[in-house]
Amino acid sequence: MINAGLSHIHYPRVMVKFSGEALAGSVGYGLDQSVLKHIAHEVHSVYDRGVEVAIVVGGGNIVRGATATETGLDRPQADYMGMLATVINSIALQNILEHEGVVTRVQTAFPMPAVAEPYILRRALRHLEKNRVVILAAGTGDPYFTTDTAAALRALELNCTVLLKGTKVDGVYSADPKKDPEARKYAELTYSEAINRELQVMDRTALTMCQDHNLPIIVYNLMEAGSLERIVFGGSHGTIVHSMPHSKEGYRWS
Repeated sequence: MINAGLSHIHYPRVMVKFSGEALAGSVGYGLDQSVLKHIAHEVHSVYDRGVEVAIVVGGGNIVRGATATETGLDRPQADYMGMLATVINSIALQNILEHEGVVTRVQTAFPMPAVAEPYILRRALRHLEKNRVVILAAGTGDPYFTTDTAAALRALELNCTVLLKGTKVDGVYSADPKKDPEARKYAELTYSEAINRELQVMDRTALTMCQDHNLPIIVYNLMEAGSLERIVFGGSHGTIVHSMPHSKEGYRWS
């Protein structure tokens, strides 16, 4: 149950980006059913409260276009393989969500009528208005663009109020917390700070798009129970990237 003090929906329409690697769980590849069920439960908790949810899922648990080139594939072909991997993940997530009682639609950036609808902006908006979760697969439909960029683009097109990036860590750190015990977590950052310090919040194109249109980004631990609900209702979060300057004392640490 949500905290009784968090009753107002702070972000009424959200874009949630899940990395493909996160879906693989501890195994590191493929799909971890326990992770899918956890994500479905988290989405269900806000869906039931009337929050409109759009989702973009990566494909790195199956194929990463940027690294598949290391096997000798040309970049466009590798990227299309990565896009197809996101479709596999999206169909799996849709199935789990529907078992949870969440009405869901998958839309793809290029036509795949046997498995999903094509991405049509007005249709996606209508689904959201009818409180259907929309999973947006196949990235932007073009090579050389990441699923981070796809999430930013779709979030802007669909007039989302925030872009949430669910990861395996609870925010953005000054260094890799698994490698550097001195790493500190930022409570908030400006877009420029995230870009200039190369903090790997999202890729530069996605960050720039969000900066240009003042769309806040929140990076959080997707495996922390109740985290999505707390964020949507204005509660605690991992790291927020937005246009507000940091404090006079320096960066705001968590």
